[in-house]
Amino acid sequence: MADKRDYYEVLGVEKTASTDEIKRAYRKKAMQYHPDRNPGDKDAEEKFKEVGEAYEVLSDDQKRSRYDQYGFAGVDPNYAPGGGAGYGGGFSGFGDFGDMGDIFSEFFGGGFSRRASAQQAARRGENVGARLDLTFEEAAFGCEKEVTIQRIENCAACHGTGSSDGVVETCKQCGGSGQVRTTQNFMGMSMQSTTVCPACGGKGKIIRNPCSTCRGKGKVMRRNVKIKVKVPAGVDDGQSVRVRGEGCVGENGGPNGDLLTQIRIKRHPIFTREGMDVLCEVPISFTQAALGGQIQVPTLDGKVTYDLPEGTQTGREFTLPGKGIPEVGNPRHRGDHRFTVVVETPTKLNKEQKELLQKLDASLGTGSSPQRKKFRDALRDFFE
Repeated sequence: MADKRDYYEVLGVEKTASTDEIKRAYRKKAMQYHPDRNPGDKDAEEKFKEVGEAYEVLSDDQKRSRYDQYGFAGVDPNYAPGGGAGYGGGFSGFGDFGDMGDIFSEFFGGGFSRRASAQQAARRGENVGARLDLTFEEAAFGCEKEVTIQRIENCAACHGTGSSDGVVETCKQCGGSGQVRTTQNFMGMSMQSTTVCPACGGKGKIIRNPCSTCRGKGKVMRRNVKIKVKVPAGVDDGQSVRVRGEGCVGENGGPNGDLLTQIRIKRHPIFTREGMDVLCEVPISFTQAALGGQIQVPTLDGKVTYDLPEGTQTGREFTLPGKGIPEVGNPRHRGDHRFTVVVETPTKLNKEQKELLQKLDASLGTGSSPQRKKFRDALRDFFE
């Protein structure tokens, strides 16, 4: 974890960036490193995951606040950067140099006592990750999918006790604390220190008959666990859906971790997405472009009849309000469907058709082609 890059650096934004700026930066990066655009590129795949992780934190106001204040430790309880930080500034007392008790702990085992306490403390279980492939429609309208994961669970044979007969004794040597006090001499002084109990290894408990299934650990790795995931409407590519409590089991009564499913949306043959808007191209004939008329436009809700105006030029965009992607958490609010018309030029014309088009072109004159007239006038002015 020590080599993790700053989330702002990952997205290429300043720390003062607004929510919209972060969202735009994420979309740009996610599109750049998307696996579909970089097939077989492991580096791009890792960067795609890195961008998704950064966006998950910075797009959440509470997580972003904790990250700004505490760094990775504020948003990831498992983060443990490597390497010492050094002493910093000049020595002006125990506060600057570090707690004097910690110094003695290095000599007399106080550090071991902290580890003993940690073994008995309630700890949250690890999160589990999975990838979830969705169609364009499933992501737009939401769905329920099943993923297969592996996770650490309580041993079913011993019910998580680690004992084959269910008997777990309190360590008599430490009284269940996992720690024992010892006295040593240091520079002529008698010093007391707390160390890990040698009898129970700091656990505070003794198991006489360990479970053969988990070998006394009380935990096993279970594979092929099927979990149902409810995907909300409007989820976007690269985002994560959290299923609380479906990760690894906690320690000493701590809560379970979560299941984090990273969304990957398959390409659609017609539609693309821009925020909450759906985009597509609709080919039309030369005659439809010139005369106008009704055309059929595909949308997420099915075909829609649209009245095309006369003289429509290729590349012109039209909008169907409220036919786009639903907003996550507010499915009644939807984006728009924007379609661009592309005039298809006729090919493989016969002699009669060519003659008819030539007659039509001759009869139109420049008044029906303002763009062509403008271009011709610009050419004339340029050469003159």
